[in-house]
Amino acid sequence: MAPLPGRSSRAVLLAVTCLGQFMVLLDNTIVGAALPDMQRRLHTELTGLQWIVDAYVLLVAMLLLSGGIFADRFGRKRMYLTGAVVFTAASLLCTLAPTLGWLIAGRVLQGIGAAALSPASLALLAAAYPVPGERVKAIGLWAGFSGLGLAAGPAVGGVLTDVFGWPAIFLVNVPIGVVLLVVGLRSLEETRNPSAPPIDIPGTVLSVLGMGVLTYGLIEGGARGWTSPVILGSFTAAAILFAVFVAVEARRGAPMLPLGLFRRRLFTVSNTAMVVVGFALMGSSFFFSQFFVYVQGSSILRAGLQTLPLSLAMVVLSPYAGRLAARYGFRIVVTTGLALAGLGLLALGMVHADTGYENVWWRLGLAGIGFALTMSPLTGAAIQAVSPQEGGLASGVSSTTRQIGAVLGVAVLGAIVRTRQSGGASFEVGLDSAFLAAGAITLATAVFTGLWLATPKAAENPATPGHSTDRDTGSTSNAAFTNSP
Repeated sequence: MAPLPGRSSRAVLLAVTCLGQFMVLLDNTIVGAALPDMQRRLHTELTGLQWIVDAYVLLVAMLLLSGGIFADRFGRKRMYLTGAVVFTAASLLCTLAPTLGWLIAGRVLQGIGAAALSPASLALLAAAYPVPGERVKAIGLWAGFSGLGLAAGPAVGGVLTDVFGWPAIFLVNVPIGVVLLVVGLRSLEETRNPSAPPIDIPGTVLSVLGMGVLTYGLIEGGARGWTSPVILGSFTAAAILFAVFVAVEARRGAPMLPLGLFRRRLFTVSNTAMVVVGFALMGSSFFFSQFFVYVQGSSILRAGLQTLPLSLAMVVLSPYAGRLAARYGFRIVVTTGLALAGLGLLALGMVHADTGYENVWWRLGLAGIGFALTMSPLTGAAIQAVSPQEGGLASGVSSTTRQIGAVLGVAVLGAIVRTRQSGGASFEVGLDSAFLAAGAITLATAVFTGLWLATPKAAENPATPGHSTDRDTGSTSNAAFTNSP
C-alpha cells in the first residue's frame, strides 16, 4: 500500500482533480451556447446538432461505470492522465474539425476521455483523504468546482463563440489539459484497489451498441421517417441488444450492472426518476440558446447570458438539497423539486417570440430550482437503498441513469420538434411542444415519486444502522451527482 501523500502534495492533488472535473463539466454546458453558430457554419440541420451533443453524452453514459473499475484495477493516476490526454486531444480535434463528421468523431473521443477522467479524479481524492471528515471537505470542494464549470459554461460559451466562433469553445480545453498533464505527472501518486472486480467487457459492449442504435433511431427517425426500414430496424436491433445485455448481466459473476439491485423499490424508483431528470434537464437545455437566437432574435453572446438563471439556481441551491432531504425526507424534497421543474418547463412552453425577458428568466429559474432539489437527494436515495459496501456502485449507477436520460432527452425532444416541423409547424411551435412534453413528463414523475419514493422499513433496508442514514446520504450524495459530466 502506497504511503499517504503529505499535506502539500494533497493540496496539489486536490487542485488537479478539481481542475479536471471543472474542465469536463464546463464542456458539458459550453456547447449549448455555440449550437446556433455550429448550425450556420457547418451547414447542418437539427439532427446534426443532436449528434454533436449526444455523441459525447452517450459515451459518458455507457462507459462511466467501467471507467471507475478501470481506475481501481489499473491505477487511478494512470486512468486520470489517460483520460486527460484523450480529452485534450479530442478537444483539439473538435477545434480543427473541418466537417460535421469530424466534429462528431471528436465528441465521441471526448466522451471516452471524460468517462475515464471523471471517476478517476474522485477515486484519487478518496484514496488521498482516508479520514472521513477531511474526505467530505475535499469532495465538497471538488463538487463546488464542478458546479462552477456547470454555471460558467453558457456565459463562457457565449463570449468565446461571439468573439472567435464555435471552435474556441473546444480550444479552451487544450491549455487546461496541458496543465493537468504536466502537474499530474509530477505530483499525483498511484493508487489501486487489488480487489476491484474484473472488467465486464460483454456488458460494456452490449450497452454501448444498444444505446447507440436506439439513439440513432430516435434522432434520425424525424428525418428518415418513423416507418422507414432503417429506423424500424434500429429499434428492433436495440430491443434485441438490450435483451441480450440483460441475459448476459444476469449470468455474470461480476456484472457492470447488478440487476438484483433493481429488486429494491427505493433503488428502482430513484433511478427511474433520475432518468427523467436527465431527460428533461438536458433535453430542454439543448434548445435554450436556439430559442433565444432563432425565436427571439438574440445574439449568441446575449443568449448565453440569458440561459444563466437555470444553471445559477442549480449551483446555488444544490449544496442545500442533501440537507433538506436529510431533514424532511427524500420523497418530499424530490417530489417538490420535480413539481417545480415540471411547472417551469410548462411555463417555458408558453413563451413566444414577443415575450419579454422579464417574463422568461423566472421560468428558467423555477426549473433550475426544481432540478437542484432532485439530483442530490435521488442519488442519496439510491445509496440509502443498498448496503454501505455497495454505496459507490449505487452512486455510479445513479450518475449513469441520469446520463442515459440526457441522451434520450436530446433525441426524443429533438424528434418532437422535427416531427412538428415536418407537419408544417414553425420552429417556435415545435419548441413549445418539446418544452410542454418535458414538463408533462416531469410532473407525472413527481406524482410517481410522491407515491413510491419511500425509505424502506429497517427490517427491509439492507443498509446497516450507523452506516447509511438519511443524513449521511444526503450530505455525501451532493458530491456524487457530479461524478459524471
